Amino acid sequence: MSKSYTPTLSPLYSRSGHRQWLNQERQRLLDFSRASRLTSGGFGALDAQGEPVAGATASTMITARMTHCFAIAALEGIPGAWTLARHGVDALLGLLRDAEFGGWYSDESEIGKGDKQAYVHAFVALAASSGEAANIPGSHLLMEQAITVIEQHFWSDAEGCMMESFSRDWSVSEDYRGANSNMHAVEAFLALGDVTGNPLWRQRALSIARQIIHLHAAHNQFAVVEHFSADWTPDRDYNAEHPVDPFRPYGVTPGHAFEWARLLLNLEHSLLRYGEDAPGWLLADARQLFETACTTGWDVDGQPGLVYTLDWNEQPRIHHRMHWTLAEASAAAAALGQRTGERRYNSWYRTFWDYIAMYLIDLRHGSWHHELDRDNRPSALLWGGKADLYHAYQATLLPQLPLSPTLASAMRLRANLHPGER
Repeated sequence: MSKSYTPTLSPLYSRSGHRQWLNQERQRLLDFSRASRLTSGGFGALDAQGEPVAGATASTMITARMTHCFAIAALEGIPGAWTLARHGVDALLGLLRDAEFGGWYSDESEIGKGDKQAYVHAFVALAASSGEAANIPGSHLLMEQAITVIEQHFWSDAEGCMMESFSRDWSVSEDYRGANSNMHAVEAFLALGDVTGNPLWRQRALSIARQIIHLHAAHNQFAVVEHFSADWTPDRDYNAEHPVDPFRPYGVTPGHAFEWARLLLNLEHSLLRYGEDAPGWLLADARQLFETACTTGWDVDGQPGLVYTLDWNEQPRIHHRMHWTLAEASAAAAALGQRTGERRYNSWYRTFWDYIAMYLIDLRHGSWHHELDRDNRPSALLWGGKADLYHAYQATLLPQLPLSPTLASAMRLRANLHPGER
């Protein structure tokens, strides 16, 4: 008599059909996003139909993130991507850079005024490192400039983290510290470590992760604390009266727990790859962050999806669903599945991509819906229009690559490029 058995399926992200689908979706996203190129320089926001918004100006965040993505696409061999990445580097070296005081404006509309934000500068550093990996002209100079600004102004040895923002001339610093900007600094620092070969960047990434996750989140049931005073005292009431702030929302953001979980695994793998010590809490904390985000944020209000924010009693505060949270959730599930080999993460990975395919992918106008309401209908409470490439594009690529090196360096290795090649 034959024995009954349950076939063991390979993880979804390792199957050729799924990878082909991811590659097709990535190309669709790239094609859509070309419209964000501004003839005056840099990249700007797109409306829901994929057209530049009226009066669009170059955003440094969007320009840096698009440059990063197009540099990776250039390494992948996508025609036109190299030229678009160079367009972004040129804007970051010229139009959007403060030639008088150094650093970068947040937007073309703020030239000659405005604060200098760590969040924006982290993305400039990421764009520069990716451009350097792809041999985009000007990227090495851009990377040197970004490193100089981080060293001179944003990085604090005493705090082991990034300071948040300064006045245009760097004379006044903000009495605030943010987890979001530091999280993206971890990503940028890992990329800088790969491109420069300097282990200092990995150690700084580890310092940030230790402060925000292993110290604060771990003592808060692995709900990521987002807002702090300048001495790193948690500020739980920050923006309580303005909870829909797009960059500093009140309360807990489950999507960031997923993003942190992946970054902790990237950091662990990177440290080990270069023969450096990787503390065991990196994996343990990544697991807990993922579990907490799934338990408190997923399908908790009667409708499918991941709520944007929670209050401190784990109740939904902003019920809307943001596209980037699902992109990060899927990437975190793939990373944990790859790191642990546990099938449960593949189940979550499938769940997240099923939701993305069902609700977020906009087959009519292109790209993904940036935001949905609690009933999963397109909305614009926090963000109008379509998002830049960054989150969705990475979500289609991360599951197909090892946990380190970082994206552009991994693609450069895959392309086997030599210095000066493109």
